[in-house]
Amino acid sequence: MIVAILIGCEIGFWVLLALGFASRYLWKRRTLSTVLLLCVPLLDVILLTAAVIDMRGGATADLRHGLAAAYLSYSIVFGHRTIRWADAKFHHRFAGGPPPPRPPAGGMPRARYEWAMWLRIVLAYVLTWGIVLALTWLVGDPTRTDYLVAFARDLLKIPLIALIWPVSYTLWPRKPESAET
Repeated sequence: MIVAILIGCEIGFWVLLALGFASRYLWKRRTLSTVLLLCVPLLDVILLTAAVIDMRGGATADLRHGLAAAYLSYSIVFGHRTIRWADAKFHHRFAGGPPPPRPPAGGMPRARYEWAMWLRIVLAYVLTWGIVLALTWLVGDPTRTDYLVAFARDLLKIPLIALIWPVSYTLWPRKPESAET
């Protein structure tokens, strides 16, 4: 059940975004667009509720529950940013808007950008731990939630691997494109 809900939430995210932007830019229905885009966070509530119900109903934690916690964390930390990015792309492609902003090309501005992205990844990791600990507490049976703790611990690889980018842009900054011309 959790896998189906997780997949449904991911598909629902992109469907709601597409319909929200189509309503805004193609159909000129701003109110409908706002309602559709405000429904996006409800998908996270649905996923969290399903995970809690499943675990409280006696399920032993496994990859599905760990992925649900990670997905929720990603949505909380990167959801708004992803929506802004998709909005800018859609506006540019279908409504003649300006090209979406790009990250700095190089130098210290790019290094600062990469460090900010890495801090968001760390925040998502910390939130995943918070969700895992909340699920563990709600279930109240450590033998059924041991997997969640191991899953969250193993996710440490992600911020560690992602550290490559800010460190490399800090130690070996590329020259900004304007300086190369």
